Amino acid sequence: MSEDLPKEALKTVVEVLCAPAISPDGIDLPADRWREEALKAALPALLARTSAKRLRNRLLVQADEKMLAALAADGTVTTADLPAILRTRRVWAGLVAGLARRPDQVEAAIALLPRLPGHEVEHVVRDWDLDRYTRTAETEPAPPLPQALFDAVLEACLTPLAAYLLHPDPEEGWDAVSAFSKDWSLELGDNSAWAMLARCPERWAELVAHPTFGAAVQHLLLDQAEIRAAEDARLHAASAYPPGEEPPAEDPDPALSEDLLRACLPALCVPELADLPNPQVTARRTLHHIAHRVHKNPLLADLAAEQLHAATDALITRGQLLSPPDKQADDHGSDGRVLSLAEDLALLSANPDHLTGACAQLALLDPPAVVSPTPSRTLIRILDNSDPDHDRPARLLERHSEHRRVQALAALAANPHTPHSAVNDALNVLHPAELAWIAESVEGPDWFLHAAAAVPAAGDEDDGVLRLLSDDELDQHPDPVAVLQSWLDSPAADEHFSRSEVYRAVVASRHHTLEHLLQIPADEILSRHEPEIAVKILLDHCGRSTERWAALAAAMIFDYDKEKITFGEFLNSLDHTPAKVEAP
Repeated sequence: MSEDLPKEALKTVVEVLCAPAISPDGIDLPADRWREEALKAALPALLARTSAKRLRNRLLVQADEKMLAALAADGTVTTADLPAILRTRRVWAGLVAGLARRPDQVEAAIALLPRLPGHEVEHVVRDWDLDRYTRTAETEPAPPLPQALFDAVLEACLTPLAAYLLHPDPEEGWDAVSAFSKDWSLELGDNSAWAMLARCPERWAELVAHPTFGAAVQHLLLDQAEIRAAEDARLHAASAYPPGEEPPAEDPDPALSEDLLRACLPALCVPELADLPNPQVTARRTLHHIAHRVHKNPLLADLAAEQLHAATDALITRGQLLSPPDKQADDHGSDGRVLSLAEDLALLSANPDHLTGACAQLALLDPPAVVSPTPSRTLIRILDNSDPDHDRPARLLERHSEHRRVQALAALAANPHTPHSAVNDALNVLHPAELAWIAESVEGPDWFLHAAAAVPAAGDEDDGVLRLLSDDELDQHPDPVAVLQSWLDSPAADEHFSRSEVYRAVVASRHHTLEHLLQIPADEILSRHEPEIAVKILLDHCGRSTERWAALAAAMIFDYDKEKITFGEFLNSLDHTPAKVEAP
């Protein structure tokens, strides 16, 4: 806008630019777009020259949030304009940051923080430099962030966690969330609060002793500091070394000093959540959360040994965590809970009875189903046979993380308080591949390695691996049909991770018979493997029977894949299931 525009013309210019462009047929869209562009270009100058409240309010309504934040930052928009702005908008972080650029408006900007949504409060500090993405050599640097504003944002971000720790009563729907959570990361992991703490490490020693926010700061430091330090070290290493050059394998310096860790010990065992209902769930989550903290801050194992042992014993007792697991048919997380509990006790417990119980629970888990898949032409072409040891039992055990049971047992054996007899009892029920994994992968105490090596081998010297053969290999066998049946009869056909590999190998083999296919789950045949095979069988089975075709259509519509029936049972059901027709 020209600076020569007389003051007397301002009202007319503002009225024209703020009114939509009208034609005899209604709004003139091309002209209105030109008007909007002209208004956007002239808005800063018009606001700078307009003091009349009514005209100024009309201009403020036309500006978007980004422009208003920029105008607040350069002083064109002030706290006097807030009533007009907030009449049609909610408070946003950019407006608060822009207003706080002027020293006389910092207090007014801080007063707006409670009106921000909780997840946006930290953005006031993050977005302080409005030009951080568009900065050039000519752009002036952002002014220093006022300390009062930083402190206010820090307190606002810490307040929700501090309030939760004072009153950690579960909210509606908590039970559903807790079923999926292994620890308290959702409840204690406030990203905004940590983002603010990470900006002031020099104040951590002061903040952990704060009378109001000290507990919240202690929890955040124990949970986040080492994780973020490791991530920052990885990012630094990735940017400091050219592609293809490996950085030296050096552990980063601890983010928390010994003094800081000692100051955080009151929060270590999450005492604020000790009395929550449903102790079997909450105690397990607390124990896993503590173990995670010790894993990330290894120095805690020595600094707080007695505290950790006492808390672990109390959680095991209160939650009855070593009671025989009541595994339901649809409880797919039961084994994972047993494994996590054993790993956590190996790290935290000094109670021989509890460690013995953990070994006994590991021994009761179903043995792994170790499968050596048929060779994949695609993988061979890609990998060029670069891993000649891929068929070793120990390596196959790791394909689906089925080595976790023996890994947990090795961790328990490394705990000096675990009775050797309890470990030996568990060793005697391990799968041969798990024993091979100990020999190849464990650097544990000598007594454990010797005990594992002394476990008697199976009488047939079987390594416990189900090896799925290619058709060329089956051609060399005297009875390939019996081999395929042995695959279907093996425990691997019932195991979650391996069964699809077994079914795929049987269906894809040219040696399979109809009898083999009838034993495989219906959804595997109908929707996952070789559709032409299913089509041929269905054509032969349904033939010229109108009733069977109608029953087939109804079965395919009404969730056939959710019923765990074999393909043979599915075909039989076509003779007994009346056709279901959806109402029009």
